[in-house]
Amino acid sequence: MGSQPEQTILVACQKDRLGQSIAQAISEEGGYKIVFVEPGSEVLKVIERQKVHAVVFMDELSKSQVCIELLEYRRKFDLSFPIIVISKEPSIERATFFMKRGAHDYLILSSKEASLKKIIDSLKEALLQSNGIYEESQQPYFEEIVGASPPMKKLYRLIDRVAQADVTILITGESGTGKELVAQAIHRRSKRRDKPFVPINCGAIPEELLESELFGHEKGAFSGAIRTKIGRFELANGGSIFLDEIGEMKSSLQVKLLRFLQERTFERVGGLKTIEVDVRVIAATNKDLWKAVQEGTFREDLFYRLNVVPIHVPPLRERKEDIPLLVEHFLSRHSPSLNEEGRKRISPEAIECFMEYSWPGNVRELENIVKRLIILSEGEEITVEDLPERLYKPKKDKLPSPILATLPEEGIDLKKFLENIEKSLIQQALDKTGGVKNQAAKLLGLNRTTLIEKMKKLGMDLSYGGKN
Repeated sequence: MGSQPEQTILVACQKDRLGQSIAQAISEEGGYKIVFVEPGSEVLKVIERQKVHAVVFMDELSKSQVCIELLEYRRKFDLSFPIIVISKEPSIERATFFMKRGAHDYLILSSKEASLKKIIDSLKEALLQSNGIYEESQQPYFEEIVGASPPMKKLYRLIDRVAQADVTILITGESGTGKELVAQAIHRRSKRRDKPFVPINCGAIPEELLESELFGHEKGAFSGAIRTKIGRFELANGGSIFLDEIGEMKSSLQVKLLRFLQERTFERVGGLKTIEVDVRVIAATNKDLWKAVQEGTFREDLFYRLNVVPIHVPPLRERKEDIPLLVEHFLSRHSPSLNEEGRKRISPEAIECFMEYSWPGNVRELENIVKRLIILSEGEEITVEDLPERLYKPKKDKLPSPILATLPEEGIDLKKFLENIEKSLIQQALDKTGGVKNQAAKLLGLNRTTLIEKMKKLGMDLSYGGKN
Protein backbone atom coordinates (compact mmCIF):
# COMPACT_ATOMS: atom_id res chain seq x y z
CA MET A 1 0.00 0.00 0.00
CA GLY A 2 2.97 2.34 0.25
CA SER A 3 2.62 5.06 -2.34
CA GLN A 4 6.34 4.82 -3.19
CA PRO A 5 7.33 1.17 -3.90
CA GLU A 6 10.25 -0.20 -1.92
CA GLN A 7 10.40 2.58 0.61
CA THR A 8 12.94 1.60 3.24
CA ILE A 9 11.65 1.45 6.82
CA LEU A 10 14.20 1.12 9.62
CA VAL A 11 12.64 -0.82 12.51
CA ALA A 12 14.77 -0.28 15.62
CA CYS A 13 13.23 -2.69 18.14
CA GLN A 14 14.33 -5.56 20.30
CA LYS A 15 14.38 -8.76 18.25
CA ASP A 16 11.77 -10.38 20.45
CA ARG A 17 8.25 -11.53 19.60
CA LEU A 18 6.85 -7.97 19.69
CA GLY A 19 9.64 -6.53 17.55
CA GLN A 20 9.25 -9.34 15.01
CA SER A 21 5.48 -8.71 14.90
CA ILE A 22 6.02 -5.00 14.21
CA ALA A 23 8.48 -5.67 11.38
CA GLN A 24 6.21 -8.35 9.89
CA ALA A 25 3.11 -6.14 10.04
CA ILE A 26 4.89 -3.33 8.18
CA SER A 27 6.29 -5.75 5.64
CA GLU A 28 2.88 -7.31 4.97
CA GLU A 29 1.49 -3.89 4.01
CA GLY A 30 3.50 -4.18 0.82
CA GLY A 31 5.81 -1.67 -0.86
CA TYR A 32 8.20 -1.48 2.10
CA LYS A 33 11.71 -2.81 2.49
CA ILE A 34 12.39 -3.56 6.17
CA VAL A 35 15.77 -3.06 7.83
CA PHE A 36 15.48 -4.59 11.32
CA VAL A 37 18.09 -3.69 13.94
CA GLU A 38 18.37 -3.56 17.72
CA PRO A 39 17.81 0.01 19.09
CA GLY A 40 21.52 0.60 19.70
CA SER A 41 24.55 2.07 17.95
CA GLU A 42 23.72 0.15 14.78
CA VAL A 43 20.83 2.55 14.11
CA LEU A 44 23.02 5.51 13.13
CA LYS A 45 25.31 3.25 11.10
CA VAL A 46 22.35 2.18 8.96
CA ILE A 47 21.28 5.82 8.50
CA GLU A 48 24.79 6.80 7.44
CA ARG A 49 25.22 4.10 4.81
CA GLN A 50 21.78 4.00 3.16
CA LYS A 51 18.70 6.10 2.58
CA VAL A 52 15.71 5.38 4.81
CA HIS A 53 12.22 6.78 4.38
CA ALA A 54 11.06 6.36 8.00
CA VAL A 55 12.22 5.01 11.36
CA VAL A 56 10.14 3.09 13.90
CA PHE A 57 12.01 3.22 17.23
CA MET A 58 11.17 1.36 20.45
CA ASP A 59 11.62 3.74 23.40
CA GLU A 60 13.32 2.18 26.43
CA LEU A 61 15.07 4.05 29.23
CA SER A 62 18.39 2.38 28.42
CA LYS A 63 18.08 3.26 24.72
CA SER A 64 16.78 6.83 24.97
CA GLN A 65 20.16 8.39 24.16
CA VAL A 66 20.23 6.57 20.82
CA CYS A 67 16.86 8.05 19.86
CA ILE A 68 18.01 11.53 20.95
CA GLU A 69 21.15 11.15 18.81
CA LEU A 70 19.01 10.00 15.88
CA LEU A 71 16.74 13.05 16.14
CA GLU A 72 19.78 15.33 16.46
CA TYR A 73 21.49 13.67 13.46
CA ARG A 74 18.40 14.23 11.31
CA ARG A 75 18.20 17.88 12.38
CA LYS A 76 21.92 18.50 11.87
CA PHE A 77 21.95 17.16 8.31
CA ASP A 78 18.46 18.49 7.43
CA LEU A 79 17.10 15.03 6.58
CA SER A 80 13.40 14.50 6.00
CA PHE A 81 12.63 10.96 7.21
CA PRO A 82 10.00 10.87 9.98
CA ILE A 83 10.69 9.08 13.27
CA ILE A 84 7.88 7.23 15.05
CA VAL A 85 8.66 6.41 18.68
CA ILE A 86 6.74 3.56 20.33
CA SER A 87 6.63 2.61 24.00
CA LYS A 88 5.18 -0.08 26.26
CA GLU A 89 4.69 2.35 29.15
CA PRO A 90 2.49 5.52 29.03
CA SER A 91 4.47 8.66 29.91
CA ILE A 92 3.31 12.16 29.01
CA GLU A 93 6.74 13.51 29.98
CA ARG A 94 8.61 11.22 27.57
CA ALA A 95 6.03 11.77 24.84
CA THR A 96 6.42 15.52 25.24
CA PHE A 97 10.22 15.22 25.33
CA PHE A 98 10.48 13.35 22.03
CA MET A 99 7.72 15.22 20.21
CA LYS A 100 9.34 18.57 21.02
CA ARG A 101 12.54 17.26 19.46
CA GLY A 102 10.82 16.42 16.19
CA ALA A 103 9.42 12.89 16.45
CA HIS A 104 6.42 12.44 14.17
CA ASP A 105 4.49 10.40 16.72
CA TYR A 106 4.78 8.79 20.15
CA LEU A 107 2.59 5.70 20.37
CA ILE A 108 1.65 3.70 23.46
CA LEU A 109 1.32 -0.02 22.78
CA SER A 110 -1.88 -1.56 24.15
CA SER A 111 -3.32 -4.78 22.76
CA LYS A 112 -1.18 -6.32 20.02
CA GLU A 113 -3.72 -5.97 17.19
CA ALA A 114 -4.60 -2.36 18.07
CA SER A 115 -0.93 -1.45 18.51
CA LEU A 116 0.11 -2.80 15.12
CA LYS A 117 -2.74 -0.90 13.44
CA LYS A 118 -1.70 2.35 15.18
CA ILE A 119 1.89 1.90 14.00
CA ILE A 120 0.82 1.21 10.41
CA ASP A 121 -1.60 4.17 10.35
CA SER A 122 1.01 6.52 11.79
CA LEU A 123 3.65 5.27 9.34
CA LYS A 124 1.39 5.88 6.35
CA GLU A 125 0.58 9.37 7.60
CA ALA A 126 4.26 10.07 8.22
CA LEU A 127 5.27 9.00 4.73
CA LEU A 128 2.65 11.30 3.22
CA GLN A 129 4.37 14.14 5.10
CA SER A 130 7.90 12.98 4.32
CA ASN A 131 8.88 16.39 2.95
CA GLY A 132 10.27 17.10 6.42
CA ILE A 133 7.49 19.43 7.62
CA TYR A 134 6.22 18.32 11.00
CA GLU A 135 3.10 20.12 12.15
CA GLU A 136 2.65 21.03 15.77
CA SER A 137 -0.69 19.26 15.54
CA GLN A 138 1.15 15.90 15.56
CA GLN A 139 2.00 16.31 19.25
CA PRO A 140 0.34 14.16 21.94
CA TYR A 141 -0.56 17.40 23.71
CA PHE A 142 -1.92 20.73 22.52
CA GLU A 143 -1.95 23.54 25.05
CA GLU A 144 -3.68 21.72 27.97
CA ILE A 145 -5.35 19.12 25.72
CA VAL A 146 -3.90 15.59 25.80
CA GLY A 147 -4.27 13.10 22.96
CA ALA A 148 -2.43 11.69 19.95
CA SER A 149 -5.25 9.75 18.28
CA PRO A 150 -6.34 10.53 14.68
CA PRO A 151 -9.52 12.37 15.83
CA MET A 152 -7.44 14.60 18.11
CA LYS A 153 -4.83 15.31 15.45
CA LYS A 154 -7.65 16.37 13.15
CA LEU A 155 -8.95 18.64 15.93
CA TYR A 156 -5.49 20.19 16.47
CA ARG A 157 -5.12 20.98 12.79
CA LEU A 158 -8.55 22.64 12.76
CA ILE A 159 -7.70 24.72 15.84
CA ASP A 160 -4.50 25.87 14.17
CA ARG A 161 -6.36 26.93 11.05
CA VAL A 162 -9.21 28.82 12.71
CA ALA A 163 -7.14 30.49 15.45
CA GLN A 164 -5.76 33.12 13.07
CA ALA A 165 -9.09 33.71 11.31
CA ASP A 166 -11.00 36.19 13.47
CA VAL A 167 -14.40 34.52 13.08
CA THR A 168 -17.13 33.33 15.44
CA ILE A 169 -16.81 29.66 16.40
CA LEU A 170 -19.32 27.10 17.69
CA ILE A 171 -17.77 24.19 19.61
CA THR A 172 -19.97 21.11 19.99
CA GLY A 173 -19.41 17.96 21.99
CA GLU A 174 -20.68 15.94 24.90
CA SER A 175 -20.32 17.12 28.48
CA GLY A 176 -16.80 16.56 29.81
CA THR A 177 -15.00 16.40 26.46
CA GLY A 178 -12.98 19.59 27.05
CA LYS A 179 -14.76 22.23 25.00
CA GLU A 180 -13.43 25.08 27.15
CA LEU A 181 -9.86 23.79 26.68
CA VAL A 182 -10.42 23.97 22.92
CA ALA A 183 -11.69 27.55 23.25
CA GLN A 184 -8.63 28.49 25.33
CA ALA A 185 -6.31 26.91 22.75
CA ILE A 186 -7.94 28.93 19.97
CA HIS A 187 -7.54 32.15 21.97
CA ARG A 188 -3.90 31.47 22.87
CA ARG A 189 -2.99 30.85 19.24
CA SER A 190 -4.81 33.90 17.92
CA LYS A 191 -3.68 37.50 17.54
CA ARG A 192 -5.78 38.21 20.65
CA ARG A 193 -3.58 36.05 22.89
CA ASP A 194 -2.33 39.03 24.93
CA LYS A 195 -5.88 40.20 25.68
CA PRO A 196 -8.42 38.66 28.11
CA PHE A 197 -10.11 35.28 27.68
CA VAL A 198 -13.42 35.62 29.55
CA PRO A 199 -15.60 32.51 30.08
CA ILE A 200 -19.21 32.44 31.22
CA ASN A 201 -21.52 29.46 31.70
CA CYS A 202 -24.90 30.51 30.31
CA GLY A 203 -26.61 27.52 31.94
CA ALA A 204 -25.33 28.20 35.45
CA ILE A 205 -26.65 31.76 35.84
CA PRO A 206 -30.38 32.52 36.35
CA GLU A 207 -32.05 34.13 33.33
CA GLU A 208 -32.79 37.38 35.17
CA LEU A 209 -29.10 37.83 36.04
CA LEU A 210 -27.47 36.60 32.81
CA GLU A 211 -28.10 39.79 30.83
CA SER A 212 -26.40 41.84 33.54
CA GLU A 213 -23.49 39.38 33.65
CA LEU A 214 -23.00 39.61 29.88
CA PHE A 215 -23.64 43.30 29.23
CA GLY A 216 -23.37 44.90 32.67
CA HIS A 217 -25.83 47.31 34.31
CA GLU A 218 -26.04 50.93 35.43
CA LYS A 219 -26.45 52.00 39.04
CA GLY A 220 -30.14 51.91 40.00
CA ALA A 221 -31.13 49.82 36.98
CA PHE A 222 -33.02 47.42 39.27
CA SER A 223 -33.43 46.66 42.95
CA GLY A 224 -30.02 45.85 44.37
CA ALA A 225 -28.05 47.61 41.61
CA ILE A 226 -26.17 49.85 44.04
CA ARG A 227 -23.30 50.53 41.66
CA THR A 228 -22.47 50.33 37.95
CA LYS A 229 -21.35 46.85 36.89
CA ILE A 230 -19.05 46.10 33.96
CA GLY A 231 -20.26 43.08 31.98
CA ARG A 232 -18.27 40.20 30.52
CA PHE A 233 -18.31 41.63 26.99
CA GLU A 234 -16.61 44.83 28.19
CA LEU A 235 -14.11 42.84 30.27
CA ALA A 236 -13.23 40.81 27.16
CA ASN A 237 -12.62 43.87 24.96
CA GLY A 238 -9.78 43.12 22.57
CA GLY A 239 -9.86 39.43 23.52
CA SER A 240 -12.26 36.50 23.41
CA ILE A 241 -15.48 35.67 25.26
CA PHE A 242 -16.44 32.03 25.72
CA LEU A 243 -20.20 31.43 25.98
CA ASP A 244 -20.50 27.91 27.37
CA GLU A 245 -23.83 26.03 27.26
CA ILE A 246 -25.20 28.56 24.76
CA GLY A 247 -28.14 26.23 24.13
CA GLU A 248 -29.49 27.09 27.59
CA MET A 249 -29.87 30.79 26.75
CA LYS A 250 -33.49 32.00 26.79
CA SER A 251 -35.06 33.53 23.67
CA SER A 252 -35.24 37.09 25.04
CA LEU A 253 -31.49 37.18 25.55
CA GLN A 254 -30.84 35.41 22.24
CA VAL A 255 -32.24 38.51 20.51
CA LYS A 256 -29.76 40.78 22.32
CA LEU A 257 -26.83 38.46 21.57
CA LEU A 258 -27.85 38.39 17.90
CA ARG A 259 -27.86 42.18 17.81
CA PHE A 260 -24.37 42.27 19.31
CA LEU A 261 -23.05 39.78 16.72
CA GLN A 262 -24.52 41.91 13.95
CA GLU A 263 -23.48 45.37 15.19
CA ARG A 264 -20.80 44.71 17.84
CA THR A 265 -22.57 47.16 20.15
CA PHE A 266 -24.82 46.91 23.20
CA GLU A 267 -26.23 48.94 26.09
CA ARG A 268 -25.86 48.05 29.74
CA VAL A 269 -29.08 47.12 31.56
CA GLY A 270 -30.74 50.40 32.51
CA GLY A 271 -28.33 52.40 30.35
CA LEU A 272 -28.78 54.60 27.27
CA LYS A 273 -25.17 54.83 26.10
CA THR A 274 -24.25 52.51 23.23
CA ILE A 275 -20.98 50.69 23.93
CA GLU A 276 -18.81 49.25 21.17
CA VAL A 277 -16.28 46.48 21.88
CA ASP A 278 -13.93 44.34 19.80
CA VAL A 279 -14.55 40.79 21.00
CA ARG A 280 -14.26 37.39 19.39
CA VAL A 281 -17.19 35.15 20.35
CA ILE A 282 -16.57 31.44 20.91
CA ALA A 283 -19.71 29.52 21.90
CA ALA A 284 -20.10 25.91 23.02
CA THR A 285 -22.93 23.48 23.57
CA ASN A 286 -23.54 19.82 24.37
CA LYS A 287 -26.98 20.07 22.74
CA ASP A 288 -28.02 19.55 19.13
CA LEU A 289 -28.60 23.24 18.32
CA TRP A 290 -30.05 22.55 14.89
CA LYS A 291 -32.65 20.30 16.50
CA ALA A 292 -33.38 23.13 18.97
CA VAL A 293 -33.87 25.46 15.98
CA GLN A 294 -36.36 23.04 14.43
CA GLU A 295 -38.18 22.75 17.77
CA GLY A 296 -38.37 26.53 18.03
CA THR A 297 -36.32 26.89 21.23
CA PHE A 298 -33.27 28.45 19.53
CA ARG A 299 -33.28 31.24 16.94
CA GLU A 300 -32.28 30.13 13.46
CA ASP A 301 -30.63 33.47 12.63
CA LEU A 302 -28.55 33.30 15.83
CA PHE A 303 -27.55 29.72 15.03
CA TYR A 304 -26.12 30.78 11.67
CA ARG A 305 -24.31 33.75 13.27
CA LEU A 306 -22.65 31.45 15.81
CA ASN A 307 -21.99 28.52 13.51
CA VAL A 308 -19.57 30.34 11.18
CA VAL A 309 -16.89 27.73 11.94
CA PRO A 310 -18.15 24.57 13.68
CA ILE A 311 -15.69 22.48 15.70
CA HIS A 312 -16.69 19.10 17.14
CA VAL A 313 -14.79 17.65 20.11
CA PRO A 314 -14.89 13.82 19.95
CA PRO A 315 -16.11 11.83 22.97
CA LEU A 316 -13.55 9.71 24.81
CA ARG A 317 -15.10 6.45 23.59
CA GLU A 318 -14.10 7.45 20.03
CA ARG A 319 -10.44 8.01 20.96
CA LYS A 320 -9.73 5.31 23.52
CA GLU A 321 -6.10 5.03 22.41
CA ASP A 322 -5.58 8.34 24.26
CA ILE A 323 -6.64 6.87 27.61
CA PRO A 324 -3.15 5.68 28.73
CA LEU A 325 -1.68 9.13 28.03
CA LEU A 326 -4.57 10.85 29.80
CA VAL A 327 -4.21 8.59 32.85
CA GLU A 328 -0.48 9.28 33.03
CA HIS A 329 -1.13 13.01 32.63
CA PHE A 330 -3.66 13.06 35.50
CA LEU A 331 -1.44 10.90 37.71
CA SER A 332 1.34 13.42 37.16
CA ARG A 333 -0.92 16.43 37.75
CA HIS A 334 -2.72 15.22 40.87
CA SER A 335 -0.21 13.04 42.70
CA PRO A 336 0.86 14.76 45.93
CA SER A 337 4.52 14.00 45.21
CA LEU A 338 6.16 15.91 42.38
CA ASN A 339 9.06 13.48 41.85
CA GLU A 340 8.79 10.45 39.57
CA GLU A 341 9.54 7.92 42.34
CA GLY A 342 6.78 9.21 44.63
CA ARG A 343 4.01 9.13 42.03
CA LYS A 344 1.35 6.44 41.88
CA ARG A 345 1.56 3.88 39.09
CA ILE A 346 -1.31 2.04 37.45
CA SER A 347 -1.24 -1.65 36.54
CA PRO A 348 -1.70 -2.84 32.93
CA GLU A 349 -4.81 -4.77 34.05
CA ALA A 350 -6.35 -1.58 35.45
CA ILE A 351 -5.57 0.28 32.20
CA GLU A 352 -7.29 -2.55 30.33
CA CYS A 353 -10.44 -1.96 32.40
CA PHE A 354 -10.20 1.76 31.60
CA MET A 355 -9.98 0.90 27.89
CA GLU A 356 -13.12 -1.31 28.04
CA TYR A 357 -15.29 1.23 29.87
CA SER A 358 -17.58 3.49 27.80
CA TRP A 359 -16.84 6.79 29.69
CA PRO A 360 -20.22 8.53 29.48
CA GLY A 361 -18.71 11.47 31.42
CA ASN A 362 -15.75 11.62 29.04
CA VAL A 363 -12.38 13.12 30.07
CA ARG A 364 -13.85 14.88 33.11
CA GLU A 365 -15.07 11.53 34.48
CA LEU A 366 -11.66 9.96 33.80
CA GLU A 367 -9.86 12.75 35.64
CA ASN A 368 -12.19 12.53 38.64
CA ILE A 369 -11.70 8.76 38.90
CA VAL A 370 -7.90 9.09 38.70
CA LYS A 371 -7.97 11.76 41.43
CA ARG A 372 -10.10 9.48 43.63
CA LEU A 373 -7.82 6.48 43.03
CA ILE A 374 -4.73 8.50 43.97
CA ILE A 375 -6.33 9.29 47.33
CA LEU A 376 -8.04 6.00 48.15
CA SER A 377 -5.74 3.31 46.71
CA GLU A 378 -3.20 1.73 49.02
CA GLY A 379 0.38 1.07 47.97
CA GLU A 380 2.36 2.50 45.08
CA GLU A 381 0.34 0.85 42.30
CA ILE A 382 -3.33 1.24 41.41
CA THR A 383 -4.76 -2.22 40.61
CA VAL A 384 -8.12 -3.56 39.40
CA GLU A 385 -9.13 -4.15 43.03
CA ASP A 386 -8.98 -0.37 43.57
CA LEU A 387 -11.31 0.47 40.68
CA PRO A 388 -14.95 1.44 41.20
CA GLU A 389 -17.38 -1.36 40.40
CA ARG A 390 -18.64 0.23 37.18
CA LEU A 391 -15.14 0.00 35.68
CA TYR A 392 -14.34 -3.51 36.85
CA LYS A 393 -17.80 -5.05 36.43
CA PRO A 394 -17.96 -4.95 32.59
CA LYS A 395 -14.98 -7.26 32.51
CA LYS A 396 -16.68 -9.73 34.85
CA ASP A 397 -20.00 -9.52 33.07
CA LYS A 398 -18.58 -10.64 29.74
CA LEU A 399 -20.01 -14.09 29.12
CA PRO A 400 -18.37 -16.84 27.06
CA SER A 401 -19.97 -17.64 23.74
CA PRO A 402 -23.04 -19.84 24.19
CA ILE A 403 -22.27 -23.55 24.10
CA LEU A 404 -23.76 -24.99 20.96
CA ALA A 405 -24.87 -28.48 22.02
CA THR A 406 -27.05 -30.79 20.00
CA LEU A 407 -29.69 -32.63 21.97
CA PRO A 408 -29.34 -36.38 21.24
CA GLU A 409 -32.40 -38.44 20.33
CA GLU A 410 -32.34 -40.24 23.67
CA GLY A 411 -32.11 -36.92 25.60
CA ILE A 412 -29.60 -35.85 28.27
CA ASP A 413 -29.29 -35.40 32.00
CA LEU A 414 -29.52 -31.55 31.92
CA LYS A 415 -28.65 -31.18 35.61
CA LYS A 416 -25.42 -33.16 35.26
CA PHE A 417 -24.60 -31.40 31.99
CA LEU A 418 -24.89 -27.95 33.65
CA GLU A 419 -22.95 -29.13 36.70
CA ASN A 420 -20.07 -30.17 34.43
CA ILE A 421 -20.05 -26.73 32.79
CA GLU A 422 -20.11 -25.02 36.21
CA LYS A 423 -17.32 -27.24 37.50
CA SER A 424 -15.20 -26.54 34.42
CA LEU A 425 -15.56 -22.74 34.76
CA ILE A 426 -14.75 -22.84 38.49
CA GLN A 427 -11.66 -24.96 37.77
CA GLN A 428 -10.55 -22.47 35.07
CA ALA A 429 -10.99 -19.56 37.50
CA LEU A 430 -8.91 -21.36 40.14
CA ASP A 431 -6.23 -22.17 37.59
CA LYS A 432 -6.07 -18.54 36.43
CA THR A 433 -5.67 -17.26 39.99
CA GLY A 434 -3.29 -19.94 41.22
CA GLY A 435 -5.94 -21.31 43.57
CA VAL A 436 -6.64 -18.00 45.34
CA LYS A 437 -10.35 -18.36 46.05
CA ASN A 438 -11.06 -14.66 46.65
CA GLN A 439 -9.74 -13.78 43.20
CA ALA A 440 -11.38 -16.81 41.56
CA ALA A 441 -14.72 -15.75 43.07
CA LYS A 442 -14.29 -12.23 41.61
CA LEU A 443 -13.68 -13.68 38.15
CA LEU A 444 -16.96 -15.60 38.45
CA GLY A 445 -18.96 -12.74 39.94
CA LEU A 446 -19.43 -14.62 43.21
CA ASN A 447 -18.46 -14.02 46.80
CA ARG A 448 -15.94 -16.39 48.38
CA THR A 449 -18.52 -18.21 50.55
CA THR A 450 -20.76 -18.97 47.56
CA LEU A 451 -17.79 -20.31 45.61
CA ILE A 452 -16.80 -22.67 48.43
CA GLU A 453 -20.39 -23.91 48.75
CA LYS A 454 -20.51 -24.64 45.02
CA MET A 455 -17.16 -26.46 45.20
CA LYS A 456 -18.46 -28.60 48.06
CA LYS A 457 -21.67 -29.36 46.17
CA LEU A 458 -19.73 -30.32 43.04
CA GLY A 459 -17.31 -32.50 45.00
CA MET A 460 -14.28 -30.35 44.16
CA ASP A 461 -11.06 -30.32 46.17
CA LEU A 462 -11.31 -27.41 48.63
CA SER A 463 -7.58 -27.53 49.33
CA TYR A 464 -6.71 -26.47 45.75
CA GLY A 465 -3.68 -24.24 46.06
CA GLY A 466 -4.20 -24.11 49.80
CA LYS A 467 -5.05 -20.40 49.48
CA ASN A 468 -8.00 -18.29 50.49
